[in-house]
Amino acid sequence: MPVTSIASTPMRELHNNNKMRHMPDKDGPQDGEKDGAKKVAMEEDQYRPFTWQKPVPSKALRTSENYMLRYKCRKRPGGARGPHDETALGRGIIYPAAYLGSTQLVTTKQPTKKVRMQQAQEAVNRIKSPDGEEQPSTEVDLAISNERIRVLNADNQVSNMQETMMDHPLKTISYIADIGNIVVIMARRRQITRTLDEAMEESGVMLDAEGRRQPRKIICHVFETEDAQLIAQTIGQAFALAYLEFLKANGIEDPHAQEIDYHDVLNSQEIYGDDLMLFSNKECEKEVLVEKERGEIMGMVVVESGWGSLIPTVVIANMSPFGAAARSGKLNIGDQVMSINGTSLVGLPLQQCQQTIKGLKSQCLVKFNVVSCPPVTQVLIKRPDTKYQLGFSVQNGIICSLMRGGIAERGGVRVGHRIIEINGSSVVATAHEKIVEMLSTSVGEIRMKTMPLSMYKLLTGQEQPVYI
Repeated sequence: MPVTSIASTPMRELHNNNKMRHMPDKDGPQDGEKDGAKKVAMEEDQYRPFTWQKPVPSKALRTSENYMLRYKCRKRPGGARGPHDETALGRGIIYPAAYLGSTQLVTTKQPTKKVRMQQAQEAVNRIKSPDGEEQPSTEVDLAISNERIRVLNADNQVSNMQETMMDHPLKTISYIADIGNIVVIMARRRQITRTLDEAMEESGVMLDAEGRRQPRKIICHVFETEDAQLIAQTIGQAFALAYLEFLKANGIEDPHAQEIDYHDVLNSQEIYGDDLMLFSNKECEKEVLVEKERGEIMGMVVVESGWGSLIPTVVIANMSPFGAAARSGKLNIGDQVMSINGTSLVGLPLQQCQQTIKGLKSQCLVKFNVVSCPPVTQVLIKRPDTKYQLGFSVQNGIICSLMRGGIAERGGVRVGHRIIEINGSSVVATAHEKIVEMLSTSVGEIRMKTMPLSMYKLLTGQEQPVYI
């Protein structure tokens, strides 16, 4: 079963049989107390049994149909995105779960996401009983807040208190993974001794009592619950909320707290470009019959339309004045070839499309289906402020990379295109630094004209055409 991290977990509308309960405000140090007093209070608090105001038996809660709640993932500009209200998450959210067990794994200082996912799967393989065998488990409540994650004994609710089985400050949590109905919470092991040991750990070196380097280890807790995905989302939101509070406490401006959320900017960006109009208009698609001598080549050059184009196919970049394609008088530079003799070229690699055209040499009549497009692509990007990234990179006027789903892609930007013009000013002979400055400082409507680089070089004589 594949492992998904909280970063890639999609947020969706969920129905829940009151499996989430808000934790009451925790007693803690008040504003104005000294940092030392706060630290002592936090250290003492993590060993106290967890209390709530109105305990509800967990088993009854699991079967009750009277507390049906619906939670939606909310968009909060400048806040922590997630399934819960931030105030409630600050107090804490409780999820019932079955605790399956814990295991310890050796890890590196900064493992990759792939390694973390493999570690999560290994933890599950170690603890989860094979199918058909009885799985030992303990009913617990997972208490999640923006400060810590606690595991509470769900069967011990005496005097409005629950026994704390495990307690991890949020900063010690290194990774969360949900695998179907399984949640794996990975936490760094806390050092028993402090001072020198702690300093060595922070520097990336851990030594044993004899001064030898110790392998770095993490503890993996495995839980089973129907709310595995929602728990992962909640912990992710807790991290985001803790980060925002850290910035606020240190007087740092939140880079994500913007007047207009980037997603709102994205939604305001219409899908722009001639392609949208041309491909949606049947009259712009035409069928062209090209007559030629047997053994004669078509006499054309085709290039890729560019990553990010509405329909990925090949574009006619050049034609021999005396070739069969030019003699037909019906094909033009810029035309996007959809199919040849009924065989679609959409989505095929450039080399395969070129081989298809070369294979026409033995034929006397060839049928092209093309969409007539101008050789220059029009781009329109709506950017209300410079704090919103454009979502593409440029090197010497050539678009090198593009963020999928960003405002640039929607505006018509394509990888592999040469920028010809920006807001009415030609940049053909403009230095790279100047182009970057023009793009990085432009706001409002940014209009560009681009062209596939290969086509640009052929039209400007920088490359000699090789006709096929």
